[in-house]
Amino acid sequence: MAQRAEQPAQWTPSHNPWLIAMAVMLATFMEVLDTSVANVSLPHIAGSLSATTDEATWVLTSYLVANAIILPATAWLGQLFGRKRFLITCIVLFTLASALCGIANSLGFLILARVLQGAGGGALQPISQAVLLESFPPQKRGAAMAVFAMGVVVAPILGPTLGGWITDNYSWRWIFYINLPIGALAALMANGVVEDPPYLKRISVANIDYIGFGLLSIWLATLQFVLDKGQELDWFGSRAIVWSMLISGAAFVAFVARELITPHPIVDLRVLKNRNFAVGAVMILLLGSLLYGTTAILPLFMQNLLGYTAVDAGIAMSPRGIGAFLTTIIVGRLVGKISNRILIGAGFLLLSYSCLLLAHINLQIGMSSIIWPIIISGAAISMIFVPLTTSTMGTLSQEQIGNATGIFNLMRNLGGSIGIAMITTLVARTAQVNQALLSSHTSRFSPLLQSKLAALQAGLMQHGGSWEALKRAPLIIYGLVQQQAALLSYVQNFRVFAFACILTAPLVLLFRKVRQAGGPIAAH
Repeated sequence: MAQRAEQPAQWTPSHNPWLIAMAVMLATFMEVLDTSVANVSLPHIAGSLSATTDEATWVLTSYLVANAIILPATAWLGQLFGRKRFLITCIVLFTLASALCGIANSLGFLILARVLQGAGGGALQPISQAVLLESFPPQKRGAAMAVFAMGVVVAPILGPTLGGWITDNYSWRWIFYINLPIGALAALMANGVVEDPPYLKRISVANIDYIGFGLLSIWLATLQFVLDKGQELDWFGSRAIVWSMLISGAAFVAFVARELITPHPIVDLRVLKNRNFAVGAVMILLLGSLLYGTTAILPLFMQNLLGYTAVDAGIAMSPRGIGAFLTTIIVGRLVGKISNRILIGAGFLLLSYSCLLLAHINLQIGMSSIIWPIIISGAAISMIFVPLTTSTMGTLSQEQIGNATGIFNLMRNLGGSIGIAMITTLVARTAQVNQALLSSHTSRFSPLLQSKLAALQAGLMQHGGSWEALKRAPLIIYGLVQQQAALLSYVQNFRVFAFACILTAPLVLLFRKVRQAGGPIAAH
């Protein structure tokens, strides 16, 4: 039976909603781009600042930790300072921190600047999403979320390509300097058109939930450390990982308990009682895992096995943005006219199909064999993201949206961290298993192996001495075994992702159908 969303009289902003969308999405696109733009520049950063590549990874981790802590607290901070003032402050902080990143002359200074940048950028996504959902009438929220999707889906894909090109042609410092004019323009536009809605509740400094904020920080910081360093430190074979996991689990339980009993919670978890929002939060977690997992694994395959440069791998990945962009325009118009259940379910099945296409990769494929599945996956992500967001928020009141968008974006980012950690671990572990299985067929007593070795040695002798040929031939065979083992691990894990997409699709049946007095909205 259709459910009527309980909302007060609809508030409308003073300025054109599309002008507001342009203002908030400019800042959001800049922030989301920065989550991935530095990835391909790590070796250059490490070399420039006399650090190891492992040490340089804290440039990424520090940003993600600060970003994750601020995300769920966005609505609370907006109530404390005023949403418009908080938004502009975050844009200015992010922009100034970008300048500090660019002038950094030591790794420690750069990491500190990235923490400030992550703190400033953490609120931009949920605030932008909340402002868009509140500024547009319900029947046009699908179009609003299409605009939001262009930022959060396309930007992470363009990031590595743009970062690689800037680093190769100029300097890694320019990946941060380019934020300065964009940030200045975004702050001016936000100051001109964004306004606080009349129902935005304000809280006083006396009601600040210091304990809740501390527990939230400990939980997310330790969890991010576990996900980032787990595979590198051999997971639970490392004391640091074990202790971090225990601390993270205890902080999470304490945080949930605290937020449920305090009269002024930093994150209002009661919104999870809403069935549509709870289902949507689970699905965006799974979507984040699949999106960021495939985004992480494909460049590794292209660089490690096909010999692509970082820039070439980024170029090969960029068509996903084209697929996402074009599909987002279409889906934004379909939301509200076609059941969101159908759109989301079809999107997950299409994403599964793209993963199955990638599961047929081999070492002789051309770039086109990778590009088409990537385009399809980009289209699938947009088919899922736009209706999923509108369905998730469709039964919430305007007052609940600000808090809900913080949780929703946190779940997507956590899903991304979990997906990357999971896929890197699975690729490494399955490659080891495959290598052990393939090595069993390379016994020195195998007549086939001996004939291959003899032929290889004969060929090598034409370009060097017999002693060199005897040494190099077994190494070449071993290298081929490692290469095939790695290839099989990528193929197997793409199949796992395809299966996960199929298992996720039926969750759409848990969404309630929603109608409002003004007609069908996107969560229908």
